[in-house]
Amino acid sequence: MAVPKYDWWYLPLLRLLSDDQAWRMSDVYDALAKEAGLTDADLGEMLPSGTDHTYRNRIAWARTFLKKAGLVQSPKWGMVSITERGRSVLQENPVTLNDAWLMRYPEFAEWARPSKPASPQSSIDSQPSATDDETPREALERMYGQLQRDLADELLERVKQVSPEYFERIVVDLMLAMGYGGSRAEAGHTVGRSGDGGIDGIIDEDQLGLDKIYLQAKRWKDNVGRPLVQAFSGSLEGERATKGVFITTSAFTAEAHDYVGKISKKIVLIDGRKLAELMIRHNVGVSQEATYIVKRIDSDYFDPDA
Repeated sequence: MAVPKYDWWYLPLLRLLSDDQAWRMSDVYDALAKEAGLTDADLGEMLPSGTDHTYRNRIAWARTFLKKAGLVQSPKWGMVSITERGRSVLQENPVTLNDAWLMRYPEFAEWARPSKPASPQSSIDSQPSATDDETPREALERMYGQLQRDLADELLERVKQVSPEYFERIVVDLMLAMGYGGSRAEAGHTVGRSGDGGIDGIIDEDQLGLDKIYLQAKRWKDNVGRPLVQAFSGSLEGERATKGVFITTSAFTAEAHDYVGKISKKIVLIDGRKLAELMIRHNVGVSQEATYIVKRIDSDYFDPDA
């Protein structure tokens, strides 16, 4: 048989997880491949890029889509389990599940509609397909944006699961990658006073150490409000500092943003989404999977006198 499309795996995956156990994704791939009766040829089929097996890629995307709909969750990194919503879906005993069916869930609809490809399968593991009102280039860029958002979600989820000490390392690595702090040895000495779920310290603004930036980072689930940001501003006063960066894995309230906009000190607020985007941009905690080069005709080559 040919490897089924990604949405075909929705029901088999939910049924596999109905034992209420947390499954390793490596075991999920094996179990579902066996259940689907994939042949050796099916198992050996690779994506056009050669970066992954087709069936694993499609199962992984099935998990992502179900997760966006709140039917499955990741209790730990690399694990997957069913949610109460997922169990209620199985109780409805649907004949099939697809993306249109998942659109009943607002969070899935919000995630899917702005960048949903006209041909989801092609965007996931084949060639992009343009809709009637967009060019192939526009379709490619839209799909790239979707992949980046998915990566940011997964990265932030991983960051929230690390220890406070490792979160300290992440922040230091990011600041170094962005050009702050000089060397790792220097940054390690200036940043390292562990606090409640994060780090507090100072780091050089430039490699010569001409100015300092005060840092505060918190691995929180709740949003950070004005009182904490105001306290951070007060600590800057005690350090005779005028620049600070407050990093959280959650988000900042509107009052917190309003506060930093009114004070004379320069305080940059980096929430979880921004943190993940910066890590991706500066290659912290991510690695390159594939590169696609889009070429065009060189007009100068064919018309050198132009």
